Amino acid sequence: MKLPQIFIAVLFVFIGATFVRASDSLFDPTKAQKLKPELQARFGPNSAGLHYDERMIRAAEIAQKRAQPHMTWYCWRYVKNALLEAGVISSRPNSPWAKLAGDELVQKYGFVKLRSVRSPLEAPVGAVLVYGGADAGHVEIRTPSGFASDFTSRTPYPRPFLGAYVKPS
Repeated sequence: MKLPQIFIAVLFVFIGATFVRASDSLFDPTKAQKLKPELQARFGPNSAGLHYDERMIRAAEIAQKRAQPHMTWYCWRYVKNALLEAGVISSRPNSPWAKLAGDELVQKYGFVKLRSVRSPLEAPVGAVLVYGGADAGHVEIRTPSGFASDFTSRTPYPRPFLGAYVKPS
């Protein structure tokens, strides 16, 4: 029996939290919330009973609302803006290329790579997805209806998938 993806993601978040100092975390347990019924419909049936950091939910919503219908070539800028505005990160990341986003989020902002996620389709809602390639790469946030960065898509970006990253609670 395959465990629900969100359960696996939450498990990795809790395991990953042991590698991050509590003083480095921006997580505020007083702001953690159970999903309201209207949000649960957007985040899927596996979200019932789980608590999400409202900033990750907000980052996914911001990314989806601000995304353009077509690519603008500024994916990392859009994702940085969503993470900043939602309060998931405290300062603007400096990495110039999207394919470097995962390393910087791990090293400077306490994110963890979900090692069990081998495909963007397996990533939980709110995860930052990083792709490689010969150029700058690509980065996007998993949303309930697909993926968002500088544009929205129902399908993952057609590049080598480097990983899914989440902020431990």
